[in-house]
Amino acid sequence: MSSKPKLKPQAKAGAAQAQALGKGIMESAQQIWLAGLGAFAKAQAEGGKLFDTLVKEGSAIEQKTRKFTDSKVHEVRGAVESSVGAARQRATDTWDRLEKVFEDRVSRSLSRLGVPGRQDMDALAARVEELARAVRQLNGEPSPKAKAKTGTVSKAKPARKPKDDLAALEEAQVAAAKAKPRLKSTRK
Repeated sequence: MSSKPKLKPQAKAGAAQAQALGKGIMESAQQIWLAGLGAFAKAQAEGGKLFDTLVKEGSAIEQKTRKFTDSKVHEVRGAVESSVGAARQRATDTWDRLEKVFEDRVSRSLSRLGVPGRQDMDALAARVEELARAVRQLNGEPSPKAKAKTGTVSKAKPARKPKDDLAALEEAQVAAAKAKPRLKSTRK
């Protein structure tokens, strides 16, 4: 949990840039206002020609100021967007790691409680299928695949050997005994 996103220094830097930019714009606007007032006073004294010249110069300064502020705003916006993107990626990576840790801990807890996992269940299912196949062979029944191929079911049963029945029964009892402790511990 020590990998917290560190957004505050970057956010402070972005805020400082924005504040400096705003201060510069305000100073420029104040100077333009004062120049305009001075020009207006001078224009009244010297006439219309000087006034027209000052209006042209003021217009040129205004255009330069707009270009400058637009470029600075674009830079700040780009910096903020890249910081947000990086923070989003860090949050996603952290969430993925947290999810993996949670899954591992749940799996270990279930294992300690004796709850069979996926591999245990697959092995048990394979063993049950093997025993079912052995029982079908003992009973002289064809496998389900053979029934589907031929479409008929053989009704004649071959003679059964007691030794084979006894071995299959012992195997089934051993499998049940192995599964029984696990089932008891999950019911507590």
